[in-house]
Parts: sequence; C-alpha cells; structure tokens
Amino acid sequence: MIFLSGEENRIKGCLMISVPDVDRAGALERLVGFRAEFHRCLTARGDALFELVDAVLCGDTAVRSLAELSLAGQHRRGHGSLYAGLNRGRIDVDRLRTALSVVPVPRAADGRIVLAVDVTCWLRPEAHTSPQRVLCHTYGRTKDTHIGVPGWPYSSSTRPLWTPSVSSSPSMNAAPIRAACTARPS
Repeated sequence: MIFLSGEENRIKGCLMISVPDVDRAGALERLVGFRAEFHRCLTARGDALFELVDAVLCGDTAVRSLAELSLAGQHRRGHGSLYAGLNRGRIDVDRLRTALSVVPVPRAADGRIVLAVDVTCWLRPEAHTSPQRVLCHTYGRTKDTHIGVPGWPYSSSTRPLWTPSVSSSPSMNAAPIRAACTARPS
C-alpha cells in the first residue's frame, strides 16, 4: 500500500498494489521498471496505447466493446484517443521482445519453474475465407465422437498465482487437495 500525501501531511489518496512475491519491494521495482520499458516500446500514440493496455488488464469486467473499454477508469482519455491509438499507434516489437526476455522466470519456493499451459481452439467452421485455419481436435460435440473442426488454436502459459502445485492419485481423498488449491495466501 502506498500513501500519497498532500499539503500539511494529510493523506490525499491511497494506492493498493497486489504483487504476489515475498520480496514485495523488489517485485514492485521490477514492475515499475517493466512498465517504463513497455511505455518506451510504444513509439506512436504511446500514452493512449499504454492507458488502453491498463484498461484491458485492470478492468473489473470482461471487455465487450471498445466503447465500453473507453469508459474504464484506467482509460482517462476520450473515446477518440482509443480509436486513434489503435489505428495509428505503433509498437517497437524488437524492443518489446527484449523487454519481455529480461523478465525473471517464475519459480516455486524450491526453485522449480512452475507454469500452467492451456491450448484453446477458436472454432470457426463457417469462416471459409479466413486464412490459416487448421483442424482443431474437439471432444463431445456429438455423442462418443471426437472430430476436427476448422479454427485457430492458440496457447497461453502462465504461473498459477493462487494455486499451489498439488499432485494426487486415485486413492487420495480429494477434499484436502481442493481446500489447498482454493486457499489464498494470507
């Protein structure tokens, strides 16, 4: 928590920061450094794009439209700058790649790298003119059959922040495992 003080040592505001790291000061310093470097990667309409990214990442709800996104509290500009940023904004991809490459690899307490990986298919069977569609393997679209449906597979990987790594076997009681996986650190 960071307190912003105004005149006469009265608190003007309070900024809550959630950083899932034991070394919170170091993590905050790395976050501030990464945000500054990311802002330098935005070569045209950088401020508008930066606030747009903040609005997407920090919004309370899912993004359903650009107009709704322009009303998010993190996007302090008008809706026109949102569209201008998307249309005329530029990102230095090589610099962004370099900035992302120096971000520390997430590790568990014992030093192991812990990542969660997901591959999801965006099924588009009727999009005949869409480029680079592949057959995505699907389960359960009909009874006891698994078929390929045209679409785009995309994958993501992240460190699970709130779920500890838990292994189980069929003979184990699942209740303690569920409790451990849903408990948040204090």
